[in-house]
Amino acid sequence: MCTHTYTNAYLYTPRSGPAPPRVPPRPASRSAGSAAPVTVMAAAVQLLRGAARGPLALAAGRRALGSAPPGLAAGRGGRRAAVAAAAAGALGGLGMGLWRRQQRAAMAASEEDEEEKKEEELRRRFMAPPVSGLRELRRRRRELRSRMELLIMETQGEVCRALAALDPGASFAVDTWERKEGGGGISCVLQDGEVFEKAGVNVSVVSGLLSEEAARQMRSRGKSLKAKDGKLPFCAMGVSSVIHPKNPHVPTMHFNYRYFEIEEADGTKQWWFGGGTDLTPTYLNEEDAIHFHKTLKEACDKHDLKLYPKFKKWCDDYFYIKHRGERRGIGGIFFDDMDSPSKEEVFQFVKSCAKAVVPCYIPIVKRHCHDSFTPEEKQWQQLRRGRYVEFNLVYDRGTKFGLLTPGSRIESILMSLPLTARWEYMHTPPERSKEAEILEVLRNPKDWVH
Repeated sequence: MCTHTYTNAYLYTPRSGPAPPRVPPRPASRSAGSAAPVTVMAAAVQLLRGAARGPLALAAGRRALGSAPPGLAAGRGGRRAAVAAAAAGALGGLGMGLWRRQQRAAMAASEEDEEEKKEEELRRRFMAPPVSGLRELRRRRRELRSRMELLIMETQGEVCRALAALDPGASFAVDTWERKEGGGGISCVLQDGEVFEKAGVNVSVVSGLLSEEAARQMRSRGKSLKAKDGKLPFCAMGVSSVIHPKNPHVPTMHFNYRYFEIEEADGTKQWWFGGGTDLTPTYLNEEDAIHFHKTLKEACDKHDLKLYPKFKKWCDDYFYIKHRGERRGIGGIFFDDMDSPSKEEVFQFVKSCAKAVVPCYIPIVKRHCHDSFTPEEKQWQQLRRGRYVEFNLVYDRGTKFGLLTPGSRIESILMSLPLTARWEYMHTPPERSKEAEILEVLRNPKDWVH
């Protein structure tokens, strides 16, 4: 009988007796143990690299990590294969998590780029940065107040660009201002152009505490406003414009669209919209009147067929100069205190009306801005502008509210007044004249679309 000793080098040394047959050496456990970690680590590196490249490369790495060398199919090798498989699962999950985080980061970066593009597009369409800040408006773009401010900013830009295109020799002065009580505005005014003597398009977004005089004016219209310690927090925003052309055959045009919100003593909020668009010609042109009213009717009819006749009559009644017994112009549409059927539906109606401003007026300007006129026709224009001034200073709600609101910007409020006007004592135009023709319509409004 013999005994033998194995060495780490797999050498066989006999102690006595004949030499036994040589047995093929079995791989030492240390060597076998070192092969699996090398394979697993290499595959893990491949896996993590695949995570950075994408899901297909990631899957290849997971397959490499999950495969085991032939020598690990059973016994301790089988246990190592199980460990390798578990590691593959863990590292695979880690790799997938990294890839998902990278994908989310890429999506966030793409969304941020898209937002920046949208903001840049809005900047190009606006005449100046919004009062509330463009980034803030985009962040709160689902809120109606933000949507209304974006609408009035877009409307200001659209109208200014359309007017500037007709009077290329002139330019708009853009004046941004702040109100210490809260908010501010953007006034865009063109003066002494070839086509327009004065054209102003203003945006205002103001907030603070309603003055007692303004609250009294609103209560007189049926508003039930419950103040707390005499204070009524409010927010008001709108776009308003008055355009006075040089040529007496081009009519003056006015539009205004606004949103108002008041917080009462118990925290509830009252809100409403108001506005309108109206035309004031010096001389009557029935084709122009029909085009103007038809365009506004189409905007109203998108929402309710009853709106145009109701708001057309309201316009004729509102722009009535009582002490003269005549209207300021041939009307259009006008509404106020509109708070139904819902905030969203009224907003969409206001949006349609605002979008109708350029198509209802600009074609009329193009048609007549180069018409010839006489000194007598220019003088009649100046007399009619005197009537315009009378209405704005005596009756207009917007002018009154502005003058009664602390911290208001008077220059922007009185932007609606023409550069020139005229008053003559006891002036009466000849019968059957073109001047008498327009007076008849101002005293007895007509239906222009039926």
